[in-house]
Amino acid sequence: MLRKIGVVGAGTMGRGIAQVAATYGHDVILYDASDSVTNQARDFLLRILNRLAEKGRMTDIQAKEIFGRIRFSSSLSAYADCDIVIEAIVEKLDIKQAVFSKLEEVVRHDCILASNTSSLSIASLAGGCAIPSRVLGIHFFNPAPLMKLVEVIPAIQTEDEVTRESMKLVRSWDKTVVKVKDTPGFIVNRVARPFYGEALRILEEGIADVATIDWAMVEIGGFRMGPFTLMDYIGNDVNYAVTESVFQAFYHDPRYKPAFTQKRLVEAGWLGRKTGHGYYDYSEDAQKLLPEKNEEKGNAIVRRIVTMLVNEAADAVFWNIATPEDIDLAMTRGVNYPKGLLAWADDLGIEKCVHEMDRLYHTYREDRYRCSPLLRQMAQTGRIFYK
Repeated sequence: MLRKIGVVGAGTMGRGIAQVAATYGHDVILYDASDSVTNQARDFLLRILNRLAEKGRMTDIQAKEIFGRIRFSSSLSAYADCDIVIEAIVEKLDIKQAVFSKLEEVVRHDCILASNTSSLSIASLAGGCAIPSRVLGIHFFNPAPLMKLVEVIPAIQTEDEVTRESMKLVRSWDKTVVKVKDTPGFIVNRVARPFYGEALRILEEGIADVATIDWAMVEIGGFRMGPFTLMDYIGNDVNYAVTESVFQAFYHDPRYKPAFTQKRLVEAGWLGRKTGHGYYDYSEDAQKLLPEKNEEKGNAIVRRIVTMLVNEAADAVFWNIATPEDIDLAMTRGVNYPKGLLAWADDLGIEKCVHEMDRLYHTYREDRYRCSPLLRQMAQTGRIFYK
């Protein structure tokens, strides 16, 4: 039984994971190399728990008990008797490896070491450890207390029991857990790339502007946010970095090629909401961008982006990244898609999806638009993903 939880990194993700673990009765140690970040996390957690009590989501006593279960530490030595330590720091492999190396000098030999990385190789992290068999990925989505999905990623070195115990722990926190193969981007950050990338491609071609593409994906496609609104919300620096990471990790596969448009916004410091300007201007006197509400154009935009998403999801099944059920769960629970992409493929018709991919390929003659072999095989044999 994993009882005592360590969290490395007191930023947005780290403090969110600490809140989740403490809410479900665990003693938690939260550490950050920066005292100011630790203090900010302490103030934030106290404030958010008090606010939840004020709203009636919990009692004052429960809020105090949850906060009381979180111990803030300025030293990694505090993790000496932890059962599992979850790292949630900057997305840089060398920095994470250095932290894991320091942790191994402190923790027990049976303590599980987990990384909240969204796209880095778990095998690389484990490979730098003295006991690689206890290392795996446990990827939460932001905000961790609210988002239901957690991707659990065993490396090739990870012991099965470590994976089982970790999945059992996260499920006990009322999370939806999907087991994922250790490949770039895992499920969500891989399968979701066309939502951003193809929207940017449509913009760069001059087919439609930012507001029109967002309107189409929300009003016709049923997504909660359009791709440009979402990129501004995530931060263009963060979104671009993930795209570039996946692109490089897949040996520069053109399907994941970053867009110059987003690169230029990052270079200009137009990162989205957090800087007041991104694809949209968030200043008080900004003129609102109005979409061209042309249904024919809107339907074409949705068909193109959704088909690219379906193709990516099908390819993830083809390469045994995860099961169709886990992929659809990941996309609906992890990024709030209106429907599982493979269920969506069944509804659209597998043959129509293949036809749309072939149409795009014949138009552009780019490998970016190659149809997944699985979709083509299914169209030829009349199979669907779900009965």
